[in-house]
Amino acid sequence: MAAERHRVVLSLDNVLLTEDKLRETPSMAHGLDREVETDMRMLSCEFIQSAGVLLRLPQVAMATAQVIFQRFYFSKSFINHDFEHVSMASLFLAAKIEESPRRVRDVINVFHFLKQKANGNFVIQHSGCKLQQCN
Repeated sequence: MAAERHRVVLSLDNVLLTEDKLRETPSMAHGLDREVETDMRMLSCEFIQSAGVLLRLPQVAMATAQVIFQRFYFSKSFINHDFEHVSMASLFLAAKIEESPRRVRDVINVFHFLKQKANGNFVIQHSGCKLQQCN
């Protein structure tokens, strides 16, 4: 059972998603509302886009990351996998695929900055001086 849960099959036969997979996602099977799942998907794609801009990635890399992210959650559940981590991993992988690799540290730092900015608490260091904004 555990080996089946972690099994991912890559082939040209599963390029398109079936109507069944589109209608009933693993997240919905775990009790997540369709609207909440849609909001989480959109929020994650916005984070991927913003992070890609800050990392100065080409648009094709950001689009690839969003496709990787979306495909992942049509086979796995938001309940079992943190969408922030999957967003970071998708962008890191897409940057490598599109031949614009970035260091893992850079990707993590950019996502951390975006998360702090979204919460209204962020610190920017520039030339030895700190600028702080807090609520």
